[in-house]
Amino acid sequence: MDFSRPGFLMLPILLTSLAFLCVLVNAQTTVVVNGTASHSIPSTLWGQMFEDISHSGDGGLYAELLQNRAFQMVDVSDQATALSAWHSVNEAQLTVIEETIPVSSALPNALSVTIPNGSSSQVGVGNEGYFGIKVDSSETYNASLFYRFPTASSFNGIATVALQTSTGQILGATNVTLSGSQTSWLQVVATIQPTITANALTNNFTVTVDGAALAGQTINFAMFSLFPPTFKNRPNGMRVDIAETLSAMVPSFFRLPGGNNLEGQTVATRWQWNNTVGPLVDRPGRVGDWGYVNTDGVGLFEYLSWCEDLNMQAIMAVWSGFALGGTSIAEDDLGPYIQQAIDQINFAVGDPSESDAAALRASLGHPDPFPVAHIEIGNEDFFAPDTYTYRWNQFSTALQSAFPSLSFLATSDTFNPVLTPNPAEWDIHVYQTPSWFAENSFIYDGFERNGTHYFEGEYAAISTNPNDLFGTPADGRLTFPTMQSSTGEAAFMTGLERNSDIVFAASYAPLLNLWVQHVVNSQWTPNLVSFDSGNVYPSTSYYVQQLFSLNRGDEYLPSTLPDVSGTTFWSVVRNTSVTPNKIIIKVVNTIGIASNITFQLPFAVENTATVQLLTGAETDSNTPTAPNTVAPQSNTITVGDTFTYNAPGFSVSALTLTGST
Repeated sequence: MDFSRPGFLMLPILLTSLAFLCVLVNAQTTVVVNGTASHSIPSTLWGQMFEDISHSGDGGLYAELLQNRAFQMVDVSDQATALSAWHSVNEAQLTVIEETIPVSSALPNALSVTIPNGSSSQVGVGNEGYFGIKVDSSETYNASLFYRFPTASSFNGIATVALQTSTGQILGATNVTLSGSQTSWLQVVATIQPTITANALTNNFTVTVDGAALAGQTINFAMFSLFPPTFKNRPNGMRVDIAETLSAMVPSFFRLPGGNNLEGQTVATRWQWNNTVGPLVDRPGRVGDWGYVNTDGVGLFEYLSWCEDLNMQAIMAVWSGFALGGTSIAEDDLGPYIQQAIDQINFAVGDPSESDAAALRASLGHPDPFPVAHIEIGNEDFFAPDTYTYRWNQFSTALQSAFPSLSFLATSDTFNPVLTPNPAEWDIHVYQTPSWFAENSFIYDGFERNGTHYFEGEYAAISTNPNDLFGTPADGRLTFPTMQSSTGEAAFMTGLERNSDIVFAASYAPLLNLWVQHVVNSQWTPNLVSFDSGNVYPSTSYYVQQLFSLNRGDEYLPSTLPDVSGTTFWSVVRNTSVTPNKIIIKVVNTIGIASNITFQLPFAVENTATVQLLTGAETDSNTPTAPNTVAPQSNTITVGDTFTYNAPGFSVSALTLTGST
């Protein structure tokens, strides 16, 4: 994220006056459309940016239901934190320990459960999930855990693995066998088929034993897991409702793994691809850059498989030698980090016969390369521009030599400092006000056409206060997108589409946010999609992104330009992949007064067009308490080679016309 300023303001533009290029509009606007396309539109234009912020990965898109499942990266001297999300059932004594015989070198900690003397009931442990667990009797849940007895015992019995309400009502349960002679680690698996659907989300996962049979004894547990059904039934996969919501946007790319969460607060805590692949028990996790432990259950293989599942290209970032705490790797010491980046790229696209990393990918069941064409070297390196000059030089030179068919993006301010070799692609981030986005919808029009291409990798209208963009809600910071902010973004998007000869991709950020009422957990607002442990809440900006993505063209048709200081914006594209061709006109109105626009087309069209419309009041938002305040509407209108469209106040419209054969 860019916490400091809108990155766009550093960008050079041609001195040509935009006012000269524009035809001023008034309340009754006439737009003349040119039938000859100015350029083709890249298929990658609209997509998604992801990083694990606000539990968007662990506790979000990643379907794992248990929080703190493996006690990763916890300090055993701080038991309250080490036991986060866990609780005792019927007075079992719980202690997170550093195991003398760890389940793996990656997971040194375990949960020691001691059954009190005199116990007579079911005793054990419970996990609350990520602020709740949804339990549905129509779904089957897959559970697993590792256990061992630190001291051999004659016990041979069962443990009950269950889902239950906060008041103890059993929603579903099954039994697994435990043996007191098991002093080495053993994984047991269980399937839970609930018989009751819970009315609330405040449910728990529990593992209990007969207290009388095990009184005074200790069992150690490690690496618990609980999965509901996953998207496309992938093992270790994605949460269905969130995945379906993201899939419904029909994104063409997915930027991974971040974002700030790539960089690490220190060099040692940076995201490292090789720690995120292979068996879950061999993934140590890390303290992510947004203040909580990342399990890395969604690792590089899962990210890339997700891209395949949604038919997206991956825009993949590699660590570039800078940590957020301010450390830059010295110029002479970059070699091992460049090699790690080469290995990461080989894991994604390399030949298994030529690369150990690619061979690892093949061993995981994917011998063919994943869909990766663009590699980002770092993230927001305008925070360390002085060292990015040599870091970019060394990384880009080595990576381009190793992978000549891939494109590499720079992440500092464009052209400042001057980088060598000259980047062919740049990643640009901007967080601003709704009015800024509307007023700057022309910012790319003045860019030189010199072979350089741009990725609008993060953008969002986050505040109504230009003097305190990153302040509090009391000072204008938005908690959720509003129709005002979403129409400002949409106006900007018409400019991105108009300039898609040089803008090849764009993504709103952040993508996801775990929302828990009365809990301050949102590390960034607003977000495209909010969710809790059982529901998904698409925002008004989500529907704007979806509207643009669903209404793509493959070529851009020039037309009368909007007023640079106006309030109504449009873009016209044509889809030539279907016969007859479709002409798609997107119209954005950024104020509360309706706007009439007359379109003059140079070709005949059928007399009926479909309209997809998103409209609402200025401050209307979709929130967890009012999730359906604004939703897309569809209707039809009568059109011809000349027709007038009435754009409601604060609205985004997509008009689809059919060419007359």
